[in-house]
Amino acid sequence: MDRAQKEELVAELKATFNDTTSVVVTHYSGLSVAEMTDLRTRMREAGAQFRVTKNRLTKLALDGTKCDPLAQYFTGPTAIAYSDDPIAAAKVTVEFAKENEKLIVLGGMMDETELDSAGVMALAKMPSLDELRGMIIGVISAPATKVAGVLQAPAGQVARVIGAYGASEAA
Repeated sequence: MDRAQKEELVAELKATFNDTTSVVVTHYSGLSVAEMTDLRTRMREAGAQFRVTKNRLTKLALDGTKCDPLAQYFTGPTAIAYSDDPIAAAKVTVEFAKENEKLIVLGGMMDETELDSAGVMALAKMPSLDELRGMIIGVISAPATKVAGVLQAPAGQVARVIGAYGASEAA
């Protein structure tokens, strides 16, 4: 990698750190190519990205960004997961780390808040934006469903009474 490519990579990473909502830093030592491919596929499906980075270049890119406190985590085989959705990257990373002990969550950032590994795990347990929308729709539509059930109940009771009366006349 020549100097121009390195400068381009640093600029790209700096833009990533400035533009994304959440970043998760991991150690990935021992993951096979198939496992890395599986993780990247899961990330893409969730709207996140997973990228192996060069520590020295990443530290240069972190300098002057909101994610600057993450520089302490960049030693050894390091990768980052990032997304615009505050929860997506953390959720996929933590789920994968539970299945595969070779992926270790070190820490992360959400907006301008630094998170340790426990903070990233707590963030991953939160419902996603789509799940929250579903909950809100469920709460809003529940009263309408109950009203429809109450309105249909008297008609059902009348039908049952007529049916019982008809059965007693036949007997």
